[in-house]
Amino acid sequence: MYAIIKTGGKQYKVSEGDVLQVEKLDAEKGAKVEFDEVLAIVNDEGVNVGKPTVKGAKVTAEVVEHGKGPKILIFKYKSKVNERKRAGHRQPFTTVKIEAINA
Repeated sequence: MYAIIKTGGKQYKVSEGDVLQVEKLDAEKGAKVEFDEVLAIVNDEGVNVGKPTVKGAKVTAEVVEHGKGPKILIFKYKSKVNERKRAGHRQPFTTVKIEAINA
């Protein structure tokens, strides 16, 4: 059994016991989080696709940790103008462990 959920503008295929990194969530470490935007559920009975979401379906997860991704360097350069601009960015994320899929 697996579900397709939407969080942080992205879609993820999740099963019970999966550990994945999603966009940063406002939740403490060890807190329970519910994802209400379930786009599809696939189980032994068949495929249940929502229009746009499956009614009454929820995916429960536990927050494992918060962190930052690898550093990405941004470098802008214009020739003959002596213009150089350098910046860096580290995208924050939340690691969650999927506990239950409720259809």
